[in-house]
Formats: sequence, structure tokens, C-alpha cells
Amino acid sequence: MSESGEFTAAMLSPEALERLGGSLRHARRLRGLRLKDLADVAECSESMLSKIETGRAVPSLALVRRIVKGLEVSLHDLFAQPTAEVPLVHRAGSRPTVGVGRVGAGPSVVLEFLMPRGDGLILEANIHTVSPGGSSAGATSHVGEEFGYVLDGELDLTVDGETTRIVKGDSFAFRSERPHAYRNPGSVPARILWVNTPPTY
Repeated sequence: MSESGEFTAAMLSPEALERLGGSLRHARRLRGLRLKDLADVAECSESMLSKIETGRAVPSLALVRRIVKGLEVSLHDLFAQPTAEVPLVHRAGSRPTVGVGRVGAGPSVVLEFLMPRGDGLILEANIHTVSPGGSSAGATSHVGEEFGYVLDGELDLTVDGETTRIVKGDSFAFRSERPHAYRNPGSVPARILWVNTPPTY
């Protein structure tokens, strides 16, 4: 799967489309990093990083993880509201989303952030909408625990090299230190409620 594709309005919410590249660029400059510095850490080209910062390319989920790790921030932090502005209820259709990777004419995975991030918060909850043929673009591992519940569709979940087909209504949980990845083998989008602690994105 390619690490990039062209942005379209369908890939990201208008708010996310406007803020993602600028937020990444701002975070990089605050840390005094050149494009080359961050590109080296994120294992991508300077031109790719420049395109992401200027809204002309969308990174894969794996590349997003490497970029935010290099910046020592979370993806959610880039969209977070100041604590005083965080509402108690987050209405459907108003939560921030970000599309990553590319499959066909759209994003491979769309992350919808279900809850705010802030100091002292230890949970993260997202809905992963995975396009048919879409994937997490490789295995990852990190400190923590994960829980998921399949809302719609099906997913091939791979943990420690063992792949299990999960379908609507199935749930799963594992330690995040175990290498894990996923792929949608079906013909319709899969939607998974995914909870991490500590926050990953």
C-alpha cells in the first residue's frame, strides 16, 4: 500500500483537512526540527513530509505513528481543544476525523476521535473505519492495553503473527506490547470501536 494519496473532501472532515498539515508543521518548528530531521526519524522522504504539511498528501497509519512519535506528540493532540473548551457531549457528525493511507480513490482507514485528550486522561477511544482492502499498513507494538468491538463488517486481526477473522459483534483485547495489525478482507467498510490505554494517537 502506498504511503500517500491526494486529499479529497471525503477523506477528512473540513476541520481536519484544514488543521492536520499546519499542526504538524507548527509542532515541528516548535521543536526546532528541519524537514530532514523529522523525515529521517519518520523514515520518509523530505518531499513526502512537505506534501503532508501542505495538505497535498495523506500519510498511512504507520507513517502517522512515526511522525507523531518523532514530534513527541499524539495525533489527537493536534486536534485537541483547550481543556476549558472541551464539551461533555460530543455529537455525532461533529467529532474530528482523519483519513490515513489510500485504497482506491479514498483513505485506507478513517479515525474518528470519540473523546478529548488532556493531561491526566489515560483512555483513548476512536472508531476505525477500514475501507475494503484497507489495513493498518504493518504491525506495531507499544506500551499499554487495547480493547475493540466490531460495529460493522469484518476484520482480519493479527496479533503475534496469528491472524483471526472477527465480525460484527465480536470483541477483542490484548496487551499492546504484542505486535498487532489489521486488514479488512471484506467488500464493505468495517467499523471498529477501539479503546487504548495509555492514549496511542
